[in-house]
Amino acid sequence: MNIKRILIAGIVVWLVEFVIGALTCGWLFNWVYKLPPNIWKTSINMIGMNIVGIIRAMMFVLVFAIFYKGIPGKGAKKGIVYGLLIWLVGALPGLAGMPFYMTIANTVVIYWLIQCLILSLLTGAIIGVIYKEK
Repeated sequence: MNIKRILIAGIVVWLVEFVIGALTCGWLFNWVYKLPPNIWKTSINMIGMNIVGIIRAMMFVLVFAIFYKGIPGKGAKKGIVYGLLIWLVGALPGLAGMPFYMTIANTVVIYWLIQCLILSLLTGAIIGVIYKEK
């Protein structure tokens, strides 16, 4: 495993997700969070959110490094395949069930599913380009 590339890719993934999250959730699609029922906090703990974000990004890259040889493709394509697989086994089943046990607007769940798919594919492609084993 290439620890240096894991760290670099993790930081890049975290920054990309932070910027896209700020642009989409914080601005462009923030209307989604105003749909009833409005269950969202009015104040956000940015420090905690960023700590969790960087840990999640590092784990995303670490799992890619662990499964590197088993993921088909090369470069960005390898990363896109990885991102799709992670979305299929993680986000899709986790988010799709939310309306059955949470009081949450279905529009929010659909928005999260689409956003997570796009982010998984994009960050997977980034990892595929940055992380390479020799």
